[in-house]
Amino acid sequence: MNEQSTTGGAPSVSRVVPICIGIGLLAGTLSGMFGVGGGTVIVPMLVFFLGFDQRRAAGTSLAAIVLTAPVGVVAYALNGSVNWIAGLVLAAGAVVGAQIGTWLLPRISQIALRWAFVAFLVGVIVSLFLVIPSRDALFELSWLSGAGLVALGVVTGTVAGLIGVGGGIIVVPALMLGFGMSDLTARGTSLLMMIPTAVSGTVGNIRRTNVDLLAAGVVGVASCATTALGVWIATLLEPQVANALFAAFLAFIAIQMAIRAVRAGRA
Repeated sequence: MNEQSTTGGAPSVSRVVPICIGIGLLAGTLSGMFGVGGGTVIVPMLVFFLGFDQRRAAGTSLAAIVLTAPVGVVAYALNGSVNWIAGLVLAAGAVVGAQIGTWLLPRISQIALRWAFVAFLVGVIVSLFLVIPSRDALFELSWLSGAGLVALGVVTGTVAGLIGVGGGIIVVPALMLGFGMSDLTARGTSLLMMIPTAVSGTVGNIRRTNVDLLAAGVVGVASCATTALGVWIATLLEPQVANALFAAFLAFIAIQMAIRAVRAGRA
């Protein structure tokens, strides 16, 4: 992105860099705390503050996650809170699901999908107050649970491909509520799943010139500075408090999705 006048055209570098640093610092903290990529924060902020269109913002966000997710994985791994096999199985399913989502995208109503996802998030939010996973819980991989992880990965990738949400907001509660993982292990494993998915998606977006590499680099590097902080905060919180904060985060996302569905319905 070249230096340009602030009176028109693309934003200047002197404006882009500090805004991207601020976005990255916030996204990195939330990524570490909740085991999400941070795209639910990065995308709307790039659109609102820098005038990115939705697709370019999504592509730039995904590229930033390539830098952020590994830092989160390392931070969680240092606490013994990453299930490596489960994360890789989920990633394999998500890669397949992303292709399914891409194929279904022009065939399914986006408005109906958004409302269905809002309903899903409301159900998850309620569940987070009813089920508090133990931090001493140990996940045991079996043929049945392995098949469940593959199915979860496929569903996650499909939904991500259809409505552009990150996998963490689906995977983290599913691992806690459906597979009995502790909240910390679910978050570390979710971030591990995102790495190959983000790399694959970013390669495709670069080919389609759908990424602002400067913005992605600045957001990603800034995110790395606070991801470990977010992980540290997560380890200090009691599971009940962590669930309540995650529920609030999901409620924010549900409201965003509902607003988009309403606007799309009026268009």
